[in-house]
Amino acid sequence: MPSKQAQQPSVTAAPGSFDFDVIVIGAGYGGFDAAKHAADHGLKVAIVESRDMGGTCVNRGCVPSKALLAASGRVRELADAEHLKGFGIHAAPVRFERQKIADHAAQLVATIRTNLTKSLERCGATILRGKGRLDGPQRVAVREASGVERVYGAREVILATGSDPFVPPGIETDGRTVFTSDEAINLEWLPRWITIIGSGYIGLEFADVYTALGCEVTMIEALDRVMPTFDPDIAKLAARKLIEGREIDARAGVLAKTITPGCPVLIELVDMKTREPVETLEVDAVLVATGRVPVSKELNLASVGVETNRGFIPVDDTMRVLASSEAGAPAVPHLWAVGDVTGKMMLAHTAAAQGAVAVDNILGHPRRIDYRSIPAATFTHPEISSVGLSEAEAKQLASSEGFELGSVRSYFKANSKALAELDSDGLMKLLFRKDTGEVLGAHIFGLHAADLIQEVANAVARRQSVQQLANEVHTHPTLSEVVEVAYKQAAMAIAPVRS
Repeated sequence: MPSKQAQQPSVTAAPGSFDFDVIVIGAGYGGFDAAKHAADHGLKVAIVESRDMGGTCVNRGCVPSKALLAASGRVRELADAEHLKGFGIHAAPVRFERQKIADHAAQLVATIRTNLTKSLERCGATILRGKGRLDGPQRVAVREASGVERVYGAREVILATGSDPFVPPGIETDGRTVFTSDEAINLEWLPRWITIIGSGYIGLEFADVYTALGCEVTMIEALDRVMPTFDPDIAKLAARKLIEGREIDARAGVLAKTITPGCPVLIELVDMKTREPVETLEVDAVLVATGRVPVSKELNLASVGVETNRGFIPVDDTMRVLASSEAGAPAVPHLWAVGDVTGKMMLAHTAAAQGAVAVDNILGHPRRIDYRSIPAATFTHPEISSVGLSEAEAKQLASSEGFELGSVRSYFKANSKALAELDSDGLMKLLFRKDTGEVLGAHIFGLHAADLIQEVANAVARRQSVQQLANEVHTHPTLSEVVEVAYKQAAMAIAPVRS
């Protein structure tokens, strides 16, 4: 007997007709920017979303997590008696209300989600509520909550379906005692002892929140060092402050083979290399922060001949979808993809940039995305940021192109503003070409590192040289002088120009 859903009517656009110039599937940060950019330029646009408008960033990622970090950061600052004593300040014991901190995050989410939705409506975009998928070339099927499926024609289709948290095999989640960042942002309770699986930016940020609010944290990293995705020198300094300084029990080279929810939660740890048992932990809760996976299985990509790579949709630098990830694979006409589902830099602002690039190309204004100039930040206290090439990537480029790599360090301990704040543990590493002076990348740990990196990102985007940048005047006393000092050191290190 056919299901009730299967019996619902299907409304189909006439073959060859177009209901919209552009249909965007997914209303996260990338989809939103693509839809708004297209509508602002006079295109008839629809955006399809089955969940909350704003996607991961607004509802389960950047926005609520930063609200939690802001509140817990205040608690940490007020509770740091030794730091305050340096200013001659003596504060009373700190009290906080978990629910009001959680409410602050929830209210911020609601506000931004409403503003985003109204912004799309004001610019003339049509919001289609339902689950979207491809229905062949230039056609999108949208299944509404009622079960009705409607098929729309579009000259161009942009896929922006984002990603979900990755839960490794052997780990069972219940959303309460074992959970991902999707549930963690609700801050429903504060476990006495929580284990965080993974030491990337998600794990570090939540460790920052939980330790500030009085939780005991154990951090498990399968790779051979904690914070493996960060510059090694930055990671070494950051770990002293963010992990060792908070007495977080961090373990590298061990794998959580199985995790069983309950009271207590059971974690079976094994050696990553030998798979020999190491220990079984009994904790109050586990946060699984092991990365993210693309949402692409139900897009019906086969209907347009697209083969994904581990679920990621292959694209070129104009954001056109490719038939496969193999070299020389042709682009699929009228189909684009942006955001986490492409597997490039899984950051909200990368998704937004990709969305704008895709629409510019649709409008006939050829543009390619420059991933090297897109910065990344971890909003711990203090922050970590980076842009451009890692030192390993820069060395490889120097070897292949035959130039000498330059590297200088600028320390926050020499910065007047950082010293005034009594928060001078920090380092900036600047990478550059010694032949041309071109800035290749930077890595920063320290006070407001997430803001400081933007100056370097702009320099990378413009392919500027340290000789040019060393002459720029920075306000004194500000943290930006950390960047100025690095530029001047690099300019001094440049080999003499040969005539």
